[in-house]
Amino acid sequence: MSRIPTHTIESAPDASRPLLQKIAQSAPTGRPLNLHAQMAHSPAVLAAYASLRAATAEHGTLDPKVSWALNLATAATVGNDYMIGIASRFAGMNGWTEAQIAALRTGTTTGDTKVDALARVVREATASSGNVTDATWKAAQHAGWSGEDLTEAFAFLGLTMFTGYFLNYAQTDSDI
Repeated sequence: MSRIPTHTIESAPDASRPLLQKIAQSAPTGRPLNLHAQMAHSPAVLAAYASLRAATAEHGTLDPKVSWALNLATAATVGNDYMIGIASRFAGMNGWTEAQIAALRTGTTTGDTKVDALARVVREATASSGNVTDATWKAAQHAGWSGEDLTEAFAFLGLTMFTGYFLNYAQTDSDI
């Protein structure tokens, strides 16, 4: 049972309505998902989420296939089935096979050693309060990731953790 009300655009607090409307317009269903409809209960939460999402979309340089791999690796580490479902769906839409999606969920190899190295960084950071061992970091650098790439990976980790933790916190019912 969800802890936070799930709003429609009309029932959301006034300050949340424009953001919720914008999210609904970009949703495949034309309506906000439960996670957005619950975040709308607090305009600050919805604005924070929308800002993280907009920043990664506007300023991100990583390929969407890579960013969804990072989102999925983070979601699996956070352990929220709703977020894992969303990230799995978008990973598939961005070129990952079902076997690779399963590997990203479990932390096994996808067959792409470069992406696997970066996924290990975000998985380790997620599980260890942001801490990453030098060995894991250097392995990602050795695989070809730049300092900028490693820094940007944190933005996708942050967006996914924010979302996954909110879903756990709110006990959001899945609608995917």
